[in-house]
Amino acid sequence: MIEVIVDKCVGCGLCVKSCAYDAIVMVDKIAEIDTEKCTLCGACVSACTFDAIFIRKQGRHVVDKEAYKGVWVFAELHNCQIAPVGLELLGKGRELADQLESELTAVLLGHDVEPLADELIAYGADKVIMVDDEALGDFLDAPYTEAFTRLAETYKPEVILAGATNVGRSFIPRVAVRLQTGLTADCTGLEIDRESGNLLQTRPAFGGNIMATIVTPDHRPQMATVRHKVMDPLSRDDNRSGTVVVEEMDFDETRTRYIEHVEDESQAVNIAEADFVVSGGRGMKDPKNFHLIETLAQHLEGAVGASRAAVDAEWIPYAHQVGQTGKTIKPKVYVACGISGAIQHLAGMQSSDYIIAINKDPDAPIFHVADLGIVGDIFEVLPLLNKRFDNA
Repeated sequence: MIEVIVDKCVGCGLCVKSCAYDAIVMVDKIAEIDTEKCTLCGACVSACTFDAIFIRKQGRHVVDKEAYKGVWVFAELHNCQIAPVGLELLGKGRELADQLESELTAVLLGHDVEPLADELIAYGADKVIMVDDEALGDFLDAPYTEAFTRLAETYKPEVILAGATNVGRSFIPRVAVRLQTGLTADCTGLEIDRESGNLLQTRPAFGGNIMATIVTPDHRPQMATVRHKVMDPLSRDDNRSGTVVVEEMDFDETRTRYIEHVEDESQAVNIAEADFVVSGGRGMKDPKNFHLIETLAQHLEGAVGASRAAVDAEWIPYAHQVGQTGKTIKPKVYVACGISGAIQHLAGMQSSDYIIAINKDPDAPIFHVADLGIVGDIFEVLPLLNKRFDNA
């Protein structure tokens, strides 16, 4: 906690100038701190020449880091099948486990899921820890949190990875709180620091304007979530062998009840799974011009994407948004039409195998990541492309 020593404060205002979060105001020449805005960065403490501000540090939760071993991946299920993001994380988890010279474990929660264990081993897991219970048949925060937390407390993994999906974002933070450890969300890079053995967790920060690398040096497990299509899965190898451990649990009654699952009709075309994506941005100028994007996408048997600017203008539904605040995609071919290439958008598509950019501004940032750039008016280029496909 942070405090102001009233007897020492002279009202000089240096602390107010040093605060980047507007958390300090002067009232009757005495500094007052808004604790809801304060991030405890300590800038005001350094700026105060009268030692009138100090941060009282609370006692740390100390853990025996040597007791934690192994890398865990939460094997999320979609429609009774392993979600693609789980297989992608097994690929990265295999790499991290090999660097740590430890075991890679997939955690499988659900009901009637035993047949899926062999698939997880085929995609890189050394071990599968499974809780097969009717209470886990449909996703609810409480039983999933309870099951995963109990397993983590028993086995003490060093690293836990999960998908940054609706399911992962819902219950994995609860697990982190119960385990009294940190969680880095929406990571785009994961590596092991060779000197310390800590997990280096890289993710966009400050609206995507910088890439921050975060570590959890004093607590275990080290936990991170990763978006779909950021990592690559290993090739399936049905000759691999592994261990399957079945854990049984009794679950407390929950205050919530699963009623039904209703598909979102706007998600009928999942751009995250498409091999070809054609996206439009602010340069499309009007929603009616998106028919040019849709036509090209149909020719390619692909999906229609969009930048945040186009979605914010209500030209196209949010389900089509590509970028940091939308979908992260990795198609074989990505065509960016009238998109300048803000870093937030690049974060969602720059892993595409081949990027084609069409923009009349030759200095547009999108050209820095494009494999093929077309400098021209999209209202001239797109009709020509569509006509070429029509005549093919």
